[in-house]
Amino acid sequence: MNRINQKLQEDKKILSIYFSAGYPNLNDTVQIIQNLEKNGIDMIEIGLPFSDPLADGPTIQASSTTALQNGMTTQILFDQLKDIRKTVTIPLVIMGYFNPMLQYGIEAFCQKCAEIGIDGLIIPDLPVDVYANEYKAIFDKYGLINIFLITPQTSDERIRFIDSVSDGFIYMVSSASVTGSQSGFGSTQEDYFKRIAEMNLKNSQIVGFGINNAETFNQATKYAKGAIIGSAFIKHLSEEGTSKIADFVKAIR
Repeated sequence: MNRINQKLQEDKKILSIYFSAGYPNLNDTVQIIQNLEKNGIDMIEIGLPFSDPLADGPTIQASSTTALQNGMTTQILFDQLKDIRKTVTIPLVIMGYFNPMLQYGIEAFCQKCAEIGIDGLIIPDLPVDVYANEYKAIFDKYGLINIFLITPQTSDERIRFIDSVSDGFIYMVSSASVTGSQSGFGSTQEDYFKRIAEMNLKNSQIVGFGINNAETFNQATKYAKGAIIGSAFIKHLSEEGTSKIADFVKAIR
C-alpha cells in the first residue's frame, strides 16, 4: 500500500508541511525533510521550484525564486533525494508545475519518483480531465498518487469526478486565493469545509492555504482529515534558518 494511504488510515489529524526544495540553501533539502519527520510531521510536500508558480503567493514565490537562483533543478532534486528512504519513512509528495515534468519526460519523471520513494504528486496546472485521459495509466504503473485541488468554487459534479479518479486525498483549497494570503477562517470557509465533508467522498480531504498556527490548524481539521502549512513554514525558515524546526512544529500542535 502507498505510504499516503497508510498514513490516512491512522487515527489522527494529519499535519503536512510544504517547503521549496533548495531553500534557504541549495543543499538544505534533505536536512529539512529529516528534521520535519523527527519532530512529528506526518507528511511532507517538497516544492519543485518553477519560474511561474501560478497558485503561490509572495512568500512561496520568493522561496522558489531563491531556490532557482541557488541552482535547484529537477535533476538536482532527484540526486538529493536518491537515498532519502534510508532515513525517512513518512509520505513524501512532490508539488510542482507541469512544464518541468513535461520537459523531463512524464514517464521518466514518474519512474524516477518511484525509484527514490516519492509517494505522490501535486500538479496544480494539470487538468483532471487531461490526467485521466492521458497520464493516469503512467502514474498507476509507477504506484504514484496524483492529488487534485478543489476550491469553494468547484462544482459538486467536478468534485465527484475528481474523487472518482483519485486514490489518496483531495487537496481542499480553503479559499479562492493564492497561498499565504489569509490570517484565519470565517463562517464562509467553515460552511465550505462542512459542505465537502457532507458529500461523503471516498477520498479524505486535507486543507491547504491559510493554515499558519494551532488555531487555523484546528479550524481546518474540524471537518477534514488534515491540513497543510506552507507559507508560514517558509517564513520561519527565512527568519530562523533550519535549526529551529522543532519550535515551529510545537507551536502548531
